[in-house]
Amino acid sequence: MSDLTSEPTLANKTRSSFGKRQKEVARQTRRKEKDAKRLEAKQKKAEGGTDAGGSGEDPDLAGIVPGPQPRAWEGGDAAPEEESGDR
Repeated sequence: MSDLTSEPTLANKTRSSFGKRQKEVARQTRRKEKDAKRLEAKQKKAEGGTDAGGSGEDPDLAGIVPGPQPRAWEGGDAAPEEESGDR
């Protein structure tokens, strides 16, 4: 009787093997989906298509002018004092 309790049953081996197989199938499916998505992105990039309407400009940076920006508090009384040049 001690021989039966020390060895795992056949049902437990099958269950774990089945679970491993299910994980492997899921892993292969995800990999195929990722490969297809990468291929699609590569083709889209080769065509020159972008999400920004084809302008090639980053939508987060659209309309930003480089250089000094106007003061946000210009014309208000609560503006911080300017540095005076007579230090």
